[in-house]
Amino acid sequence: MTSFVLPHEVHGDGAHKVFAVHGWFADRTAWAAVLPDLDRTAFTYALVDLRGYGAARDAVGSYTTAEAAADLVELADRLGWERFSVVGHSMGGAVAQRLLSVAPHRLRRIAGVSPVPAAGMPLPDEQGELFRDAGHKAENRRAIIDFTTGSRRPAAWLDRMVARSLERSDAKAFRAWLDSWAGDDFRADVEGSEVPALAVAGELDPALSPAVLRETWLTWYPRAELVALPTAGHYAMDEAPLDLIRVVEDFLRADGADGAGGAAGRDRAAAGEPA
Repeated sequence: MTSFVLPHEVHGDGAHKVFAVHGWFADRTAWAAVLPDLDRTAFTYALVDLRGYGAARDAVGSYTTAEAAADLVELADRLGWERFSVVGHSMGGAVAQRLLSVAPHRLRRIAGVSPVPAAGMPLPDEQGELFRDAGHKAENRRAIIDFTTGSRRPAAWLDRMVARSLERSDAKAFRAWLDSWAGDDFRADVEGSEVPALAVAGELDPALSPAVLRETWLTWYPRAELVALPTAGHYAMDEAPLDLIRVVEDFLRADGADGAGGAAGRDRAAAGEPA
C-alpha cells in the first residue's frame, strides 16, 4: 500500500473530529441530504472519497477496507487529528471497523449506518452474479438499490441513485471493492473492541436488517448499541436524514459524558427514544 491523501471536504469547526465514509454505490456526495443540518459547532466533519470514487476515481490501489483504513489514518495525520470518530455507511461501516484494529487508540467512537459486518457478506451464486456484474450493468445496480430499500422507493429516485453511482465510481474499482467488503473476514482482529460502536439499521432493509446486526455488531462489541429506523432501508441518509442525524450525533455527543460509553448490547428503536 502506498501513501495517498484521500480527497475530502471539511465542514464545521467543533472539537469532536469525525470522518464520514461513503458506501459502495456513491462517493462523498452520499451525505448530501444530511449535510445542511449537521451540528457544525460541536463537530468537525471530514467527508472523504475512497479510492475509485469521486475526486479519487482514477486513484490506483488495492481497493480494500484495510487500505481505506490506512488512508484515513494518513489523512488524520495530515489534518492534525490525534483522535477522531468515524461514521461509515455500508462498505464504509466495514472501513470504520477496520480502524478498530489499525488505530484503536485514536478512535473515540464508530457509527455504522447499515454497516457490512466485519465477517463480510458471502453472497449466494445468483446474488453473487447480480453484485459482480453491477460494475458494468446499470440495471443490476438499480435492482440492488430497489431490493435493499424494500422496493418502496419512487422510480425517479432509483434512477437518480444509479446515475450518481455510475458517474461517481470507476467500474473496475467498484468491482474490486466488492471482493473486499463482501469477502474479507477480519472479525478475529476486532471482536471484543472496547471502542463504543453504534449500528443504525433500516427496518426496510432485508440485507443488513436489525436482526443481522443483532447477531453480529451487538454480539462482537461490548460497548455496542443498535438503533432501528422504521422508515428507512439501506440508505438512511436519503430516506430518513433527520432521524439519522439525531441518532448519530446523540451517540457522538455521549463521548466522555456517559462513563461506560453506553450499555452493552443496547437495542432500541429511534421512534421510541425520549427527547
